[in-house]
Parts: sequence; structure tokens; C-alpha cells
Amino acid sequence: MAISVGSNGSSRRPGRGVPALSEINVTPFVDVTLVLLIIFMLTAHVVEYGIDIKVPQTKTTTGDTKDLPVVEITKDGTIYLGKAEPNINELASMIRQKYGDHVDAVYLRADKETPFDPIVQVMSALSDAKLPVSIVTQPIDSHARR
Repeated sequence: MAISVGSNGSSRRPGRGVPALSEINVTPFVDVTLVLLIIFMLTAHVVEYGIDIKVPQTKTTTGDTKDLPVVEITKDGTIYLGKAEPNINELASMIRQKYGDHVDAVYLRADKETPFDPIVQVMSALSDAKLPVSIVTQPIDSHARR
């Protein structure tokens, strides 16, 4: 047998107002999800093309025994091939004369404060002579960061 305690037969407790809502408000969840979807869609192409490149680091390297030409450019734009200061128009012929016709690569090393114009001029001269150019960089030492 069931007994009802309330006077009007409702399930409310005496002294309370509206019963608690048991529904979940999903509007903020949907808003956050849509914003995250838009951010993902806009940044997906960056991950696809791989902007961040992490080159493996080694303590020791095995050097190649080939003697390859190194063109160096100083801060003031002076070009050196070894200890010689070639004219930019004679650079390719000097490389071929010293290293032969079949040069695998010409290493280009420039100071970080070198203006961009001399670097581009050397690259253009070597490219016109059909000589492959490789840029020489130095890995950043994690202890020497400024």
C-alpha cells in the first residue's frame, strides 16, 4: 500500500521552489567544438607542408674524402674561393679549373650579417654555370643560446 505525504499530491518537497533541471546545456560544448574545428581546418595545411624541420644531431660525423669547393662571403660582401678573391664573373671558371668539370656541389658559406645581395649574386652566377649550390649552416648549440 502507498501513502502520499504531500497535501496536493505533487512530488515537490515542502519549502522548495522549482525542481532541479536534469538536462545538460550543450550549446557551449557545440560552440567550443566548432571553434576548434575551424582552427584545425585553418592550421592543417601547416602541418602537411612541414614548416618545423628538426635535423638529427650527432656528436661525431664521418667526413667525405672529396675535396669540394667552398665559396665564402664576408660581412662586407667580399668573395673568397679558398684564399683567393675571385671576380664574381670568373668564379665558375676558377672552380672548374681547380676542381674539374664534374663538381658534385659548391658550398656557400656567408656570415650571418652579410647583406642578401652578394649571396644571391654568387648563387645566380653558380647556377648559370650549372654548378649545384649547397648552403653551409651551423647547428644551434642549446647551451650557447642568447
